[in-house]
Amino acid sequence: MLYRELGSTGERVSAIGLGGWHLSLKHVDEQLAIRLVRTAIDRGITFMDNSWDYNGGESEIRMGKALHDGYRDKVFLMTKIDGRSKKEATKQLDESLKRLQVDCIDLVQHHEILRFDDPHRVFDEEGANAALVAAQAAGKLRYIGFTGHKDPEIHLHMLQVADNYGFKFATAQMPLNVMDAHYRSFAKLVVPELVKRNIGILGMKSMANGILLKSKTVTPIECLHYALNLPTSVVITGIDNMEILDQAFKAVDTFQPMTEEQVQTLLAKTADAGSRGEFEPFKTSSIFDGTAKNPDWLGDEPKRLQQLMSA
Repeated sequence: MLYRELGSTGERVSAIGLGGWHLSLKHVDEQLAIRLVRTAIDRGITFMDNSWDYNGGESEIRMGKALHDGYRDKVFLMTKIDGRSKKEATKQLDESLKRLQVDCIDLVQHHEILRFDDPHRVFDEEGANAALVAAQAAGKLRYIGFTGHKDPEIHLHMLQVADNYGFKFATAQMPLNVMDAHYRSFAKLVVPELVKRNIGILGMKSMANGILLKSKTVTPIECLHYALNLPTSVVITGIDNMEILDQAFKAVDTFQPMTEEQVQTLLAKTADAGSRGEFEPFKTSSIFDGTAKNPDWLGDEPKRLQQLMSA
């Protein structure tokens, strides 16, 4: 396993992270989920991904059980919350702590920053970031980040709004894959800004749950190699069976920094398929947007805005 620095945190984490969503898919029972987590840790994966909303909380529950028997101390544990209000974010964080059966989560991220209004809601004085900062001071979490999969301009906007409030994120998570380079590219627009700020870069959707592979232009190993070749701290990948876990380790075992010529050759193979966002539906549709289907997860609009509208 490769290990990399997580931005300016001083933490060293595995270059591959285990995605939490896959741990409670219909074909993955609890016993297999626990076995996957523990085998991954035994073989060197330290970064654990999860979210408050994954499969109705079952993914966090299973990971919590897997981290018994001394495994918690071996990992860097991350989860995400969807709440935009301080009240809703506090509620969701407390539920995540209970499900994961821990007193402190290493990294909590604002999930699905998909709309240009999300940063303003998060940084309202009664917004979600106030909840996370308070929780950080109380020892319930160590670092704060954000995620999104829709548009790189929204990531940049989140960073700008955070600047306005004098806040620096520890991490940012986004799709980084062989198609991204050709359509609304996070790698081209967001990654350089994060490198400049020394914010930990978390890559996701390297294969988009297999959708990218349906283009028949690249292999799984090529997808993982491309994401690992970017200045990522962690490439989070979904693992729902032992063969896919082996595949992740094979990608690390065979990874060598790519030359510019190798990168361009790989991107040339995906240029046509990736040009319209067809194989990145998380950018071009609401299918991947849990908060669009469940707006109640976000909580109420800021009181200040409601008062302004009613004045």
